[in-house]
Amino acid sequence: MAVTRDEILETLARLTLPGGGDIVSRDMIRALTIDGAKVRFVIEAADPAEAAKMDGLRRAAEQIVLALTGVDHVSVVLTAHGPAPKSAEPPSLKVGRHPTPQAGPAKVSGVDRIIAIGSGKGGVGKSTVSSNLAVALARQGRRVGLLDADIYGPSQPRMMGVNKRPASPDGKTIMPLQAHGVTMMSIGLMMDPDKAVVWRGPMLMGALQQMLGQVAWGELDILLVDLPPGTGDVQLTLCQKTELTGAIVVSTPQDVALLDARKALDMFNTLKTPVLGLIENMSTYICPNCGHEAHIFGHGGVAAEADKIGVPFLGELPIDLATRLAGDAGTPIAAGDSPMAESYAALARRLIAGGMA
Repeated sequence: MAVTRDEILETLARLTLPGGGDIVSRDMIRALTIDGAKVRFVIEAADPAEAAKMDGLRRAAEQIVLALTGVDHVSVVLTAHGPAPKSAEPPSLKVGRHPTPQAGPAKVSGVDRIIAIGSGKGGVGKSTVSSNLAVALARQGRRVGLLDADIYGPSQPRMMGVNKRPASPDGKTIMPLQAHGVTMMSIGLMMDPDKAVVWRGPMLMGALQQMLGQVAWGELDILLVDLPPGTGDVQLTLCQKTELTGAIVVSTPQDVALLDARKALDMFNTLKTPVLGLIENMSTYICPNCGHEAHIFGHGGVAAEADKIGVPFLGELPIDLATRLAGDAGTPIAAGDSPMAESYAALARRLIAGGMA
């Protein structure tokens, strides 16, 4: 017999909170959905600081619901209702400094896997793929972080719909924000959005080191790092100073994009970073009026390149107006139930099945 909403809420009400009450009576359960034997819901904390302390509660909620008759899969996501509370005198936190010396590649505390998402050139939709893939993985039940490492052109705050400055309780630790089930951080949240970042290489490297080492990421299954385009200081620092699981390269099918994608692939190979696969973005265009399929940028070039160099081809994504509009509006298309959302869900499932996420 299928589990009911009332049974789930009655079970979750057993999870008491330190300040009194439980997660049901405190109205912290959101978006509870039952799809056959699969249950999904969100636990909404009062602010990001509280959410960062509640991963144990999330796991307990997952296990207690999974024990119910008629349930074989549970996905629980932590989110926050609003920004972290402001103190009377917020500590000063300077982002962008010379890097701290370290002996070699370091782990990020609490993070199981780190995957860099790169491209040889700008304009191929790398950041769109990063944000939507992060949301798609979160909807598959993964604990996901998203780091916007595109220091000069951070776009994830807009795409993920967040604009609050992260809190720093001690002037050293940075509290990330929560959006669409994803823990995220971007240099764009720490700087004036209308001001250019005019930094030399050492300051870029120091800022990246801060966002990896000083952010309270919590316990994550996977951290996606949205790299800037090209093969510069940020890529070099990440690959040499952080223990990466590997990299994914995004390209459009046309020859010019593939020329630069090959340089990104060569960079990762030179830096001994495994290439986990290639994604072809803007692969096809479907006319919304007549349904005609056109290949504006060509088609199949990335799949052919993946086959040529012997790395997995992870999939192709169409060029889609709704995806662009959703990103501009701050709600990634992967958060919905459209065919494009299913494309990203399929990509997420492929990564999970391959042990990459």
